[in-house]
Formats: sequence, C-alpha cells, structure tokens
Amino acid sequence: MLQAVAALWALFLGVALIMLANGLQNALLGVRANMEAFPAWVTGLVMAGYFLGFLLGSAVTPRLIQRVGHVRVFGAFASLASVAVLVHSLYVHPLPWMAMRLVTGFCFAGLYIVTESWLNERSDNHSRGSLLSLYMVVVLGGMGGGQFFLTVADPGGFDLFILASVLISVAVVPMLISASPTPPFETPSKLSLLELYRLSPLGVVGAAGTGMAHGSLFGMGAVYAREMGLSLPQVSLFMGLVFLGGILLQFPIGRFSDRFDRRLVLTATTFAAALAAAGALAGGLLQHQTMVFACMALLGGTSLPLYALVVSHSNDHLRVDQMVAASSTIYFLVGLGASLGPVLVGAAMSAQGPQAFFLWLLLLHGAIGFFALYRMTRRPAVPLEEQGAHVPAVSGTGSVSAAALVTEVYSETESAEAQEDEATTGG
Repeated sequence: MLQAVAALWALFLGVALIMLANGLQNALLGVRANMEAFPAWVTGLVMAGYFLGFLLGSAVTPRLIQRVGHVRVFGAFASLASVAVLVHSLYVHPLPWMAMRLVTGFCFAGLYIVTESWLNERSDNHSRGSLLSLYMVVVLGGMGGGQFFLTVADPGGFDLFILASVLISVAVVPMLISASPTPPFETPSKLSLLELYRLSPLGVVGAAGTGMAHGSLFGMGAVYAREMGLSLPQVSLFMGLVFLGGILLQFPIGRFSDRFDRRLVLTATTFAAALAAAGALAGGLLQHQTMVFACMALLGGTSLPLYALVVSHSNDHLRVDQMVAASSTIYFLVGLGASLGPVLVGAAMSAQGPQAFFLWLLLLHGAIGFFALYRMTRRPAVPLEEQGAHVPAVSGTGSVSAAALVTEVYSETESAEAQEDEATTGG
C-alpha cells in the first residue's frame, strides 16, 4: 500500500490541488452571484453549465487520451480551466459565466478521467480498494478544504479567482515531473438506458436522482447560505460540513451494504438524508444555526455515499461483462441529473424563497427512498454471498469512478473463479 502511494504521489498531489480549486470556485461563484444580485434561477442556470460541460467532457476525453496521451490531455485541460476561472473575474455577467462554467466542467471531466484511469491502472488487486478509498478522502477533503479559502480575500474582488487559477495551474507540475509511465487507456463500451433499466430499475432511478441531489447541493448550497445571511466564514463551514460528513460516513455505510440487502441500506440512507434536509429546513425557519449546521453534516454523510451504493446495487444485477458498459450509462444519468438539479432548485428558490433549497432536497431523497421500497416488493434480494464488494466512490468526480469500482469487482470475480478452478483440479 505505502509503496503504491509513493509511486502515485504526483497523482494524489495533483488531485488535491484540483479539488481545492474546485471547492473554492464552486463556493466563490455562489457567493459572488449573490453579491451581484443574480436571481436564484439565473444562478441555477450558471451552475448547471458546469455539469453539462462535465457530461460533454466525459464523452470526449477518452478519445483524446487515446490520441495524444494522459499527460498532454491533463496539461491542456488544466491550462484551459485555469484561464476559464480568470474570465469569471473579467466579465461579471450570467452569460459569460455560464459559458465559462461549461468550459470548466468540460476540462475538469478530462482532469478527473486522466487521474482516475491512471490510478486504476497502476493499482493491483490487493491495493486497488485501499487506493480508491484514499482517493475518495483526497477528493472530499480537497473540496471541503477549498470552501475555507473564501475567507482569505474579498470575494467581490479578483484575488480568489486568481488563487483558484493558480491552484489549477500548479496541479500540472507534479504530473509533468513524475517518472511514472503513463498507462494505456480503453474507451468503455455502453449499455443502452432501456436495457439497464430492465436489469436494474433502482440503479437507473437512483443514478438520476443522486445526480440531481448532488448537483443541487454543490451548485446552490452557497447561494442558499448567503441568502440566509450567513457570513463568509459561516458559508465556508456550512459547505465544508457536507464533505466532512461524507468522509466520516462513507465507509460505515459501505460496510453495512456488504452485510445486508443493499436496497435496504440504500433506502435507509436516502430516508436519513431526507430527514437531515427536513431538520435543516426546520432549523432555517427557526433561525437555529447550530441545528442547520449539524443537519448539513448529516446530509453530506448520508447523501454523498449514494452514488457508490447505486453503482454497487446495479452491479449486483449485472454479469461481469456488462459492468463496465453499465458504468458509462450510469454516469451519463448522474451527469444529466446534476445538470438539471441546479436549474430546478434555482427556479424553486426564486419562486418560494431560499427555504425551497432544503425542501427540494427533502422531496428528492424521499422519492428515491420510496422507489427503493417499491422495488423491494417487486424482486427478491440478491443473496449476500452473490453481492459484489462495495468500493467507495463519489459522484461528480469523473466517469471512471464507476469503472474503477467495476474493475475491483471484476478482479475479485476472476480471483474467486481461479481459486474454484484450482480446487476442482486438485491444485
């Protein structure tokens, strides 16, 4: 494990810097949009540009990697993303901001795919799960830490945009000076949406719903906080608690899903997220700040693990040869949902006020939970011995997250088959 981490130090350092920049930029744009008096529905459209760009980037990047290689793609996208951040500070208007968010999402998709495919290729069957877990901690920790950079300068000026740009630019350096060879890359095949729904209805609905929830949470969380009158340090804490909760509860929820019917765990987790959103809604109405912050941590801890649960549940109903193809379709659904989430919640906040933010998250998580309950009445549970292993993954971090999880499952399946063959032939 330590040897693998040492060999991949450049990758982890680059990811940490990228996530710091991403966390800062997401919070900064929400705060600055509020300062510029953008209506909530307009801000929702601006934030949705990132997820739409991410979806496009996830489709285009694999071909670019095959054509020019990992390092060149990483360097080109980092440079373009660095420039896009600066353009936000030069033209403070919804139209150029939405265009730059689309460019940023496109570039970040490429950056994540490069790093995650590199990580997956350079890990073996024994270290992959641990390395993916460490990667998840770096991703969530970086995004959470980026929120607190809001307090180092005035968000109404240029400084924070420059800082985000610098972080992205510096992230290229470790990758370029690393002596680690670049891995080969294969574009994953796809499974049609209708075919995937036939095999795993809950996987399809859960992926779309999770994307909408996370797009809303990340895209409009800072906007809600500012409209509720929170100071900049409080906005940083408000959003940072989401990622802290995700780090703390990702592993325990994953372990429960390996020991019990995964649908039951998914149902309980979504209802817990709905309950957390209800608590935050009540805390906001009562102006009880501590209650809101505590519920934000619980919301992050129960909502962020949903992506890995959805992928794991889907894999339980797929053949090994279908899993990689399904992962691409699942991520498309997550990206589509994430593109719609900020638009819908922004419109709701414009019509009903900032409290519509938590009401939307309450209804969305509740709907996923009730659909999971419905599916439990339609099909028996997969026997525990046939369930695949849960590997932590985070939605919105790249199209290879699901594929990396699939690779772990595939490796374990191959190992089990090899041991069975060896036992059958008498060693």
